[in-house]
Amino acid sequence: MSNHEPTVKELFEDGRAIDDALREAARDARRLHKALGNPMATWKDGQVVWVQPEDIQVDDEGREPVSPD
Repeated sequence: MSNHEPTVKELFEDGRAIDDALREAARDARRLHKALGNPMATWKDGQVVWVQPEDIQVDDEGREPVSPD
């Protein structure tokens, strides 16, 4: 059994761990904003829009953030 810790170079070359961490961080940010009742800025149709806390949808599978329609 190997206890090989990936190097920074290996992490960047593969990219999956970084992508997973970014998805988790975004999901956590949506959860926090919603729980605290704070609006959240997001990007939609080429501009920044504010999403009200009641419109923030939090998914548990790490998919893309959902902005209001």
